[in-house]
Amino acid sequence: MVNLKVDLCGITLDNPVIPASGTFGYGYEFAEYYDINILGSLSFKGTTLEPRFGNPTPRIAECPSGMLNAVGLQNPGVEEVISTELKKLSECFFKPVMANVSGFSVSDYAGTCERISGCKEVGWIEVNISCPNVHNGGMSFGTVPSSAAEVTRAVRRVTDKPIIMKLSPNVTDIAEIARACESEGADGISLINTLLGMRIDLKKGKPVLANKTGGYSGPSVLPVAIAMVYKVYEAVKIPVVGMGGISSAEDVLEFMYAGASAVEVGAANLIDPFACKKIIEDLPRVMEKYGINDLNNIIGGAH
Repeated sequence: MVNLKVDLCGITLDNPVIPASGTFGYGYEFAEYYDINILGSLSFKGTTLEPRFGNPTPRIAECPSGMLNAVGLQNPGVEEVISTELKKLSECFFKPVMANVSGFSVSDYAGTCERISGCKEVGWIEVNISCPNVHNGGMSFGTVPSSAAEVTRAVRRVTDKPIIMKLSPNVTDIAEIARACESEGADGISLINTLLGMRIDLKKGKPVLANKTGGYSGPSVLPVAIAMVYKVYEAVKIPVVGMGGISSAEDVLEFMYAGASAVEVGAANLIDPFACKKIIEDLPRVMEKYGINDLNNIIGGAH
């Protein structure tokens, strides 16, 4: 028997596979297809202080080996998420969940985190300072170390729950930003969020997306993500959650060798709603193929 259990900021996961925010709704939607308790955890749809309709359409564009999205953090706001969405989720998922939050000011982040921190269902708070699809928020906080540190510090003041800062790859030195977050009390780092991209409609000679640019995700970003996880693992002493292009059990092992304690699966869920289930069920076979008895023994093993 192989051991799939891992520790993430003091909380034990049955396995390291977590659906990424924005690709798995609030979780209960997928419970119609299979028992989602097979998951290590799940990071639910990005939540802001106030309701957001999101960006105008079109919001999605196909790309070779991936896709662009510019949804723009559409969500009903933290109060509705707590009173409705988390309640529905708690009826079908019985493990701690990861609350993904975003904001347009430091006080936005702090206010949302403070409210969501009071929910017993929430195990970790994933603070998204890396969204490339909204103006004057999200990624703007994650591209400068001092701003990333400021958000981390504000969130740390309002919650005792583990804080995982989600970082953008659209920066010069992601390790420097990770260190800034760690210095202000972050318990973990997750990366990468999507790469900034654009497609042009040749019939119109204009960008396909109404937002002009969007976040590029899918299998083709995997090598970039692994390199950044590898770099951040060497820069900080706190756990790293890796994501970016994961679609197989083999991909999970690559991320863990690079330094990830757990992983998030994103775009693959939009192609196949059973993607996470299949990856988890295939992990023991792939571990045995490569002579791995315990996932904890390979975390950072490539260093």
